[in-house]
Amino acid sequence: MKRPLELWGGLECTVARVGDDYRDQSLETGHHERIEDLDRIAELGIRTLRHPVLWERISPESPDRTDFSWHDARLEHLQTLGIRAIAGLCHHGSGPRYTHMLDPAWPDLLARHAAHVAERYPHLDLYTPVNEPLTTARFSGLYGHWYPHGTTYEAFLKILVNECKATVLSMRAIRKVRPDAQLVQTDDMGKTFATSTLAYQAEHENQRRFLGFDLLCGMVDRDHPWWSILLDNGVPQADLELLLEADAAPDIIGINHYLTSERYLDERMNRYPEHHWGGNGRHRYADAEAVRMPLPSTDLGPAARLREVWERYKRPIAVTEAHHGSTRDDQLRWLMEVWNGANTLRDEGADIRAVTVWSLYGAVDWNSLLTRRNGFYEPGPFDVRAPEPRRTALAHAAEALAKTGTFDHPVLDRAGWWKRDIRFYRPPARQSRSCWLADEPRQLLITGATGTLGRAYSRLCDFRGLNHVLLSRRDMDIADPRSVAKALECHRPWAVINAAGYVRVMEAENDRQACFRENTSGAETLARVCADLDIPLVTFSSDLVFDGTLERPYVESDAVNPTTVYGESKAEAERRILEAYDKALVLRTSAFFGPWDRYNFIWSILNTLSKGEDVEASLDVVSPTYVPDLVNTSLDLLIDGGTGIWHMANTGETSWRDLAAMAAERAGFDPERVIGAGDDPALNTALSTERGLLMPRLESALDRFFADSEVEWSDEAMKVAAE
Repeated sequence: MKRPLELWGGLECTVARVGDDYRDQSLETGHHERIEDLDRIAELGIRTLRHPVLWERISPESPDRTDFSWHDARLEHLQTLGIRAIAGLCHHGSGPRYTHMLDPAWPDLLARHAAHVAERYPHLDLYTPVNEPLTTARFSGLYGHWYPHGTTYEAFLKILVNECKATVLSMRAIRKVRPDAQLVQTDDMGKTFATSTLAYQAEHENQRRFLGFDLLCGMVDRDHPWWSILLDNGVPQADLELLLEADAAPDIIGINHYLTSERYLDERMNRYPEHHWGGNGRHRYADAEAVRMPLPSTDLGPAARLREVWERYKRPIAVTEAHHGSTRDDQLRWLMEVWNGANTLRDEGADIRAVTVWSLYGAVDWNSLLTRRNGFYEPGPFDVRAPEPRRTALAHAAEALAKTGTFDHPVLDRAGWWKRDIRFYRPPARQSRSCWLADEPRQLLITGATGTLGRAYSRLCDFRGLNHVLLSRRDMDIADPRSVAKALECHRPWAVINAAGYVRVMEAENDRQACFRENTSGAETLARVCADLDIPLVTFSSDLVFDGTLERPYVESDAVNPTTVYGESKAEAERRILEAYDKALVLRTSAFFGPWDRYNFIWSILNTLSKGEDVEASLDVVSPTYVPDLVNTSLDLLIDGGTGIWHMANTGETSWRDLAAMAAERAGFDPERVIGAGDDPALNTALSTERGLLMPRLESALDRFFADSEVEWSDEAMKVAAE
């Protein structure tokens, strides 16, 4: 009987040198300080884990001065938990400062580290001495991203062969201690497509993608097309002959495949964004993601690449990284596409052992390949931005796959962005339903069709491939239980997002009854009906549930003390909602601004400045909230199964006056034309959080506001549009 496909886990543990700076992902995600992370992994049902035993961490100063204390505790704990470790010895690094990948001594030095590890931990039987050698060689020797920052083919090929030689010598050293130790050799696997003009370049890259595995399998002999290329670039023939012995041929081939792994080359560069432009010295061309091209779907994706690897090597295979840094719905879609692709190949007879969910505690700054310290965090199954790692929807998926082999979620009724029409640089005029993976995809129900927030949800749900219905007060009166029950029975949503409400704060004092009906009674009614049907509910509250006198930003556990009718209505709504439905997600937010609503504070300020008038703005301190960030982050949290009260505003408190000045400066106006107004001391209703900083920084939000708005405020023609 064929054993089921396993779910493995992986920790992003790169220690990469960029110039003289070392990046250590275990430190940056906080995993280094949390041995209890291993318990969380075990609770998911994962029983095989890619775990670091890294050279740079154990022998940073000298190859014979070792410190195993951190690893002793963790590897012992993994044994207690019944988790089998795949020991990674060098993960994208160039090694400690006393060597580098172009150093002829590098392979022997890594093998010495491998011997130390095997002697210290004789129970370890799975090893990856060098993670992704071909990818690391390209990034370190050809593209210059990482140390030693080579930018030539000679450096690239010498590094690659040095890595493969190090793998052979390391496995020999390990097997002296543990003869049955197995090599799990990982690398990225993609494919290059091209126009007919560039077919020669695509063929070259498609041969090159197999080179690391070919070398380790002893396939690069004198008849191999790359034998002469390697020698011509200064690779010692003795090293190639050593690799011909193939005594470190992979026992398991680990395939890592990302959406960017497949490329399309096109000499018609003006069809593509400039950042894709490049060349090879013979032709100039764009190098773009192949998923953005109208290629046959069967030619792309993890199943196609796994099939090629199986047919070439006929060795056991595992997907050793399955990760997509995107919205939570697309993260789930990608994981399931990889899982389903692996099962498809198994059904065809391929020996596919496992899929590895990557990376369990996320990664930092991989959108810049670690070359910039922006603190850009991509969560995995756990989000480390909370006081303790918080399970995301990927954790629920991983647990289901590990324990049952199946997982379902409403977002899986639609394909990921890479299979929807938004992927094209030139989308077709008529949108296709070919991305529907169910006859009638399950949908969200969103209230507030006439409001800023409701329309923003609808727009971004369309973009994210989340089917939904957007209702106005005429479609559903949220304060009428019969109307709500009828609408939910009609539309059968998998979750409800309440973006409706009475927001005319200045009028609320004179219209208390209307304010409480919409904001309080209506929200309570939705909560009760959703509770009866066990449907997730997202609803909104405000920073105005606080009086602004605390003299620091408010967190979720602070006592409410509203001073306005609007604030009272929201505070009372929070109480009633959570009393009626303890699984509801209540988001306190503040001071909306966005690119699609011309009536928010920033648009008003810039409109006034564009007319040549100075403006006054309050000194009260708030937490401005960029609507696209609010919508996208709250959708992720909804999909994760978030509940209770969360504060959700962009990180960075500011006064209304300073917000206006920052906006003025970015728009090209003199910020001194913004004058502070109001009482001193000012009130401070800024929001912070004790549950996790999920929202981007305010400065980033302001930059994106201007990029997304596409308005040139100093242009006379745009002043009319501003009005």
